[in-house]
Amino acid sequence: MTTWLGIDPGLAIVGWAILRDNSELMPILVDYGTIETSKNLSTAQRLIEIERDLKELIAEYKPGEIAVEMPFFNRQIKAAGGVLQALGIINLVSCRDGGIEPIFLHQASWKCHLGHGKATKAEVAEQIKYLFGLTKMPINDAVDAIAIAYAGFSGVRNQIS
Repeated sequence: MTTWLGIDPGLAIVGWAILRDNSELMPILVDYGTIETSKNLSTAQRLIEIERDLKELIAEYKPGEIAVEMPFFNRQIKAAGGVLQALGIINLVSCRDGGIEPIFLHQASWKCHLGHGKATKAEVAEQIKYLFGLTKMPINDAVDAIAIAYAGFSGVRNQIS
């Protein structure tokens, strides 16, 4: 059985989710959450925190596959530098500590897998609740991470290297 780690990258908040194949059509949602870093820390300190927490997740759940959102930025996004640095840490830890080269998915690709490429976080949460039979789902970055893991599990791929 394959375990999937889905990641929604960020510098302030990294969403994560664990899905496990159970030989059925739908995987089991094992756990999900967020890694949050304080804006009072330097970027380097925040990256160290992301590295440490992600390393712990990989050690605990031992994923066989990792799916990560590849963010798209327009020129006005000021947070792009921090998010891209966090993405580098995620890629590093995935390869070094998990022995896995992540699958990178465009946001529109994993959202289309749930219905449409411009779905809001609330719409993604509703679909995740339905798919996994949940009674409630927090509307945060963990919701996106569940959807990213599910898209990876389902075979969604982009040609990103």
